[in-house]
Amino acid sequence: MLNKLPIKKEYLLIIASLLLLIISYQLAFKKTIEAWQVHSHLKKELSQSAGLDLQPAYLERKNHNIDQIIGLYKTDTVAFRSNAINTIASIAEKENVKLSAVPTQDPIYQTNKFIIQKLDFEGDYFALTRMFNQLQSTKGIGMCRSAVFKVLTTRTSTDEVKKLVLEVYLEAVK
Repeated sequence: MLNKLPIKKEYLLIIASLLLLIISYQLAFKKTIEAWQVHSHLKKELSQSAGLDLQPAYLERKNHNIDQIIGLYKTDTVAFRSNAINTIASIAEKENVKLSAVPTQDPIYQTNKFIIQKLDFEGDYFALTRMFNQLQSTKGIGMCRSAVFKVLTTRTSTDEVKKLVLEVYLEAVK
């Protein structure tokens, strides 16, 4: 069949080589060249942004954002017990929850950077959960470090009384 074509074999070899080159480019070389171009572009962008941390405006924005985050958890340590506990008690009262225990500050829970305060609340599950959710979103009282629901049983001479208690540990930055 190829013998009957009026084309020289040298031309067929050139055409086959060109077709092979085009197919090779489409299947292998094209993706490699694109990846190399993307690498060059990203390397150029990286070198341009290398001094980004030395720019004062960027550092000021970064410090402002960090200060806002820390401000959520920072309290005045002198007035923490009075102001924070008053705020917490008002939140508990709104949700019909009883602030049952505010133990004295334990030196075990205090470090040079943080104060951890334990508070006990009594009430039904849904009211305690709503109150805990509000505690987490209230600024200036610290961060809720942990919470534990407990059922306490008190036995009297006639019957048993069960109470649902929520123990909350609040952590405040000094």
